[in-house]
Amino acid sequence: MQNPLAKIRWGRWLLGSLLLIVLICAAYLWAVLNWNYAEGERAGYVQKLSKKGWLCKTWEGELAMINIPGTLSEKFPFTVHDDKVVEAINASLGKKVSLTYNQHIGVPTDCFGETLYYVTAVKVVE
Repeated sequence: MQNPLAKIRWGRWLLGSLLLIVLICAAYLWAVLNWNYAEGERAGYVQKLSKKGWLCKTWEGELAMINIPGTLSEKFPFTVHDDKVVEAINASLGKKVSLTYNQHIGVPTDCFGETLYYVTAVKVVE
């Protein structure tokens, strides 16, 4: 016959281990989403902005950066979380804009965005 206290100890150990794993994962996720690897601005024309995803819907866009007239444009993929920034981007379609972004490395899933670049502000460039 097994000791009932051994079962209780085993259950507490298992519950404590699971709780520790959840706390470590939550701390990692918080750190990755709140710490910027890089930040900056990119200028160009927004080619595309759409809400995508099966379960987690995120705004994904593409900025065409034109460096020298007559050359091919470089594409800059980005993600937007703030609805006010999405509205500002939609209002500036067809105009040259400057996007302010933060780069987050190590985000574990696509639920937070398909790219590493998270746009935080937009302004029209004259």
